[in-house]
Amino acid sequence: MIAGRLLAPLLMLFGAAAAEARQRPPDHGTIVIVVGREPSTPVPTLLGQKSNNDVSDLLFLRLAHPGRGLITADEKSFEPELARSWTRRDSLTLVFDLDPRARWHDGRPVTARDVVWSFNRMRDPAIDPANALLLRYLSSVTAVNDSRVVLTFRKSYSEQFFDATYHVQPLPAHLVDTIPPERFATSAFVQSPVGNGPYRWVRREAGRSLELAGNQTFFLGSPKLDRVVILTAGDADAQMNLLLDGSADVYEALPPVSGPPRIAGNPALRFQTQPSFGVLFLLFNQRAYGDRSRPHPILSDRDVRLALAMALDRTPLLHSTFGAFARLANAPSAQAHWTSTLVPNGPAYDPAGARTLLERRGWIDRDGDGVREKDGVPLSLRLNVVASSSPRLIMAPQVQEQLRRIGVRIEIVRLEGPVWNGRRNKGEFDIDFSSSVLDPSPTGIVQSWSCAGRSGTNVAQYCNPSVDSLIETAISSTRDLERNWRTAYASLQRDVPAIWLATPSVLFAVHTRYRGVTLRPESLYSTMWRWSVDPTRRIARDGTSQLAQ
Repeated sequence: MIAGRLLAPLLMLFGAAAAEARQRPPDHGTIVIVVGREPSTPVPTLLGQKSNNDVSDLLFLRLAHPGRGLITADEKSFEPELARSWTRRDSLTLVFDLDPRARWHDGRPVTARDVVWSFNRMRDPAIDPANALLLRYLSSVTAVNDSRVVLTFRKSYSEQFFDATYHVQPLPAHLVDTIPPERFATSAFVQSPVGNGPYRWVRREAGRSLELAGNQTFFLGSPKLDRVVILTAGDADAQMNLLLDGSADVYEALPPVSGPPRIAGNPALRFQTQPSFGVLFLLFNQRAYGDRSRPHPILSDRDVRLALAMALDRTPLLHSTFGAFARLANAPSAQAHWTSTLVPNGPAYDPAGARTLLERRGWIDRDGDGVREKDGVPLSLRLNVVASSSPRLIMAPQVQEQLRRIGVRIEIVRLEGPVWNGRRNKGEFDIDFSSSVLDPSPTGIVQSWSCAGRSGTNVAQYCNPSVDSLIETAISSTRDLERNWRTAYASLQRDVPAIWLATPSVLFAVHTRYRGVTLRPESLYSTMWRWSVDPTRRIARDGTSQLAQ
């Protein structure tokens, strides 16, 4: 039923474009992507979720992007986008020369003014405190002329070039600089954004679909997939059905256990995996439920947090949920990070040791009801879980059962997305079953795991100045990078602000008619404009050919 409701407006979109499609070259075509969350605000500084990021990366470019190896500390590996070239004046100053061919979708050239305005917006903590934190070492951004921009930093550090190029996707100043910051999110520009990338905005039907068209004057090359349609289906079964019945061509959230066998039986589809920057973890609230002025009565005790971590056997959780398509996580470092091999192992599975540690802290089951208590307070905690996440819904009852065995009562609180997110941001949780897509650079750790991050995404209010100092040392290093990052991760682990569970792979299903399909972990579809359609495999929505799938 859901798939049918989604298919009707999709057919209308394709029908309206039929005349244009007949004129497409033989290797051009359409691609339909199905997602679980609607990309409702795919505009830089308003992102906040993966589906928005993915669309934004089709509309807006950066000055440069990391090389294929994603060694974000390797300045020499970066590749041009909006910037044609760059030079380093000294250890604190970078000069970027914009590509004179770069144009906004309204035909205006991309200028240094656009870059300066966009950096200033991103650096404003009143607008985006989490991202402003990432640019805290940037002292100034100035325009020398229309095509040259100078970035000056307060200090020299290994990830300086990454910070200069990755976090900010310039916006067209001539269209946005008069919009008051408080009205930006609801502005006409956000409803119909004008970018400078390989695709331009066409239309969005709220809650259903979004359409982009290839920017045929794109200065780096005309896209061969000249129409992109993104379908939103909140139900996992509906998403899978849209792929299997041919309504969609791409599905990137394939169920890791049941999905691959279903794809293997369909010759029109192929299955790919990709390392991700995603991490799943159980986040401990360091402050009282809904009251950040007081410490949490149970979880402010580091030994209690450690006991809960020791009581979880993460390996069966991982295998039952992801099969072979995930790795154990031991810190906020994902499998695609260049630092992933530097992370020490987390607390070992030791339920007997966990019981001993809880008893030492005064948590004892005196009445024999199976739940420990201390000073008359039961060891009972609420675990908030978002209802739209199948992996978290699978893992939550297993977490509940494993902790029950050491005398801890876990109440699973299943919440719809907006309610879950609202409670998380207000600190209305004991334990939150969290999932994050991390920055490609390990320096992004400061957003959620530092004292400075408490005004942004550090919703659990974790703060340890000693850990902050070690993270700062790792970020500031120009030598001994590996040793310093290993030390920083180990110091964070000792505080047990969370139980890191898994870093899953991206499970990607795509129709076999597409050629040149490459994926980047930090921006999955950023190379999609280079994909093409096999002229012998085209289907109706690709143009004149009516060949079967």
